[in-house]
Amino acid sequence: MEITEQCVVALTWVLQDTLGEELDVLDDPVEFLVGGDDLLQSIERALQGHTAGAELALHLEPEDAFGDFQDQLLFLEPRALFPATLEEGMTFEGSALPAGCSPQAPRELLYTVTDIYPDHVVLDGNHPLAGMALRLKLKVHAVREATEEEVGRGSAGTGFFKIHPQAPGSNTLH
Repeated sequence: MEITEQCVVALTWVLQDTLGEELDVLDDPVEFLVGGDDLLQSIERALQGHTAGAELALHLEPEDAFGDFQDQLLFLEPRALFPATLEEGMTFEGSALPAGCSPQAPRELLYTVTDIYPDHVVLDGNHPLAGMALRLKLKVHAVREATEEEVGRGSAGTGFFKIHPQAPGSNTLH
């Protein structure tokens, strides 16, 4: 079956920065909905017309991936607003930021604690890969028609590099 809109693809990949450093490896195939919210548009465009067994090497500029780094998404917040157990790398949903945090911080974003000082905490609302050009080696393992349920929710269940709130020390991007 050829990849078109509203189908599900099972992919593996190796993601690198432009210097060749591995940022993420997906060894076991994971299913993604093409034409939904699972994949970046640039990846969906590149996959169109391919079939199972295809291997693609993509170069993604920031505007085709996670956008440019935005300084206005950095917020310096009072340390006292956060739990004593706070660690760098922890993430907070914007809607769950402690009362007293900057009202300019968009509540629909996910914030990563990047620095902790005695009196302040730095929160970054940028995607961890924002501002980076990326190299992505993809392999298509299977292609199938999407179910009505998958099309209805816009996902096969996994989004490409969707960052979810996580515990310190966890750096999984997929």
